[in-house]
This record gives sequence, C-alpha cells and structure tokens, in this order.
Amino acid sequence: MIKVLIVDDSPLIRGLLKEILEQADDIHVVGSAEDPYEAREQIKRLNPDVLTLDIEMPKMDGLSFLKNLMRLRPMPVVMISTLTQKGSPITLEALETGAVDFIAKPTANVSQSLQRYAHLLHQKIRTAAGARVRTFKEQNLEADSALSTLQFKANSVLAIGASTGGTEAIKEVLVRMPEQCPPIVITQHIPPVFSTSFAMRMDRTCKINVKEAEHGDKLRPGWAYIAPGDQHLSVVKQGSALYCQLDTSELVNRHRPAVDVLFNSLLVACPKATIAALLTGMGSDGAKGLLALKQAGAYTIAQDELSSVVWGMPKAAIELDAAHEIVRLDKITAQMLKQAVKV
Repeated sequence: MIKVLIVDDSPLIRGLLKEILEQADDIHVVGSAEDPYEAREQIKRLNPDVLTLDIEMPKMDGLSFLKNLMRLRPMPVVMISTLTQKGSPITLEALETGAVDFIAKPTANVSQSLQRYAHLLHQKIRTAAGARVRTFKEQNLEADSALSTLQFKANSVLAIGASTGGTEAIKEVLVRMPEQCPPIVITQHIPPVFSTSFAMRMDRTCKINVKEAEHGDKLRPGWAYIAPGDQHLSVVKQGSALYCQLDTSELVNRHRPAVDVLFNSLLVACPKATIAALLTGMGSDGAKGLLALKQAGAYTIAQDELSSVVWGMPKAAIELDAAHEIVRLDKITAQMLKQAVKV
C-alpha cells in the first residue's frame, strides 16, 4: 500500500485528489495539509511514501518547501502544477530540485476526462513510490574541458531518449557537451507547453545551442534539437544533409513524442553514424528502437540503475541486449563523444 500525503491550500483540490487517489486499491491517502508548515508536521507523524505538492501556497511556496524537504528528508514528490506557460519554468525548477514528476491540477469536468486523469495520476504515484530520490545539492556542472579539443566525424549524430527523471538527466548530458559536438536529437516525454520552456532553459544553461525542434531544421554541429510536446521527431536525409521532421501521427508506446519514432528514423537516415543513449524513464519506449539501431551498426548506451531516477526504459533495453554499454549518467557524455571521434 502506497501512503500519500496531499499538500494543497485548496480544500476542493485536496478533496478531489483524495477521492481520485483512493479509487486505486494500492494507494491510501494518509493525510492532507493546507500549507508547508502543516505538511512538515504531518510528514513527521504519518511517514508517507509519496507527497503531492502544490506550487502556490500561503506561508511558504511549494518550491521553497521542496528545497528544504530534499535537503533534510528526501522523499518522492509529485508536483501538482498549473500546466501553463507561466507555470512551466517553476515546475522545471521543481524537477531540478528533486521532484520525481508533475501533473496538472484536476478539474471536475467530464467524467471520462476525469477517469483518464485518475489513471495518469495513479501511474505517477506508483512510479514516484519506486523512484530513486537524492538529497538536493546545488550543482555547478560545466562542459568537460578534456572533450573540447576532440575532433568529430562529420556525419555523426547523437540521439537521446528519456522520460521520468529525464529533464535533469538530459541537462547533465548536455551541460558537459563541448561547443562543437555532433548534432544532438532528443525525445523527452513532456507536455507541449513544457518542451518550449525546457529547450530555453537548456539553451541558457549549456555551452551548446539548444532549441525546440522545428519541421525542416537542418542538423548542425553544436546544436541540440528537442522534440516538441505532442509531436513526433524524426530525422530524414536529403542529399548529404540531415533534417528534423515533425508529425502528429498516432501515439507510439502510448507517447507522442515517442523515443522509438526518433530511433527508428535514424535506422533509415544514418544508422552507422548514430550514437544513441536511452536514459531514465518509466516503461519501455525506445528499447526496441535502440536494439534495431545496435543491429544496424549504431553504437548504443543505456543509463545504469543507480544513476536513474526510474530504471524502466534503460532496463527494458538491457533485457533486450540493445545496449553496447551500461553507463553511469555522469559518464554518458564522454562515452557518446568517444564513439564520434575522428580516427
């Protein structure tokens, strides 16, 4: 039984969340709190497995509380966020601080949409309960100077897939990239409004250029292209150049964007020039695509268990023997670039 504590200043939302969560046989709401101070006492008394946390609350905002919590008593947290352009940078900061995942606030609209919401929330709570959380520490990651002098093959492409825990894992990989690294294509499971904010945040943080992919973007060294939320990202070859292609075709592995769509496109465009990594995430999206790339001559990497927030997608790939290497997160950048070095 997963014990959940709800932290939200709205009695309506607290009641609705409790009703939704307790529809699941394996989830039990042990209590609720209307502000972080009450939450602190409830955590001590009730020892919950997972916390749902609002961002905007009286007395102390959710982000400040989360930072204190992850320093002093790290535990799985799912942020209950307003999924708006205004709210997305704060939610991304919450993930950086240590929150496992986030979800929109529930609305008592149509019963069918509420059922979909309930299924998603239950899934996120279960994932969070099994996630690997760490004590929050301010990190000053920067590009690895030893990698800045490397010369790379002209046609190399780096490809990354991730889900839960992926925004921070991707950040750690990208921050270490030298300015003239091979082009990077990325699929992260993320809602539409968040992919823009995420790309902008990465662009400010990294030495390389990072953007949300646009249809027809030409892949260039020193650039990373992140799939927009709700659009599949593929790579297509035209002449000797590679381009981003976006589409809104059917969900794959219940996702759009899907990692398998990106990986499978590279099978056609440039299999032997691809270095692909599958990072932290729930489920198995990307595992079959990684295997197909490996069999076609690409070099493939899966993130190891200890450095993954959720070891689902990399584990699925390893079980298929889809990875040449199983690599700790802080070593993935160097390992990917090593495969792209001009001999």
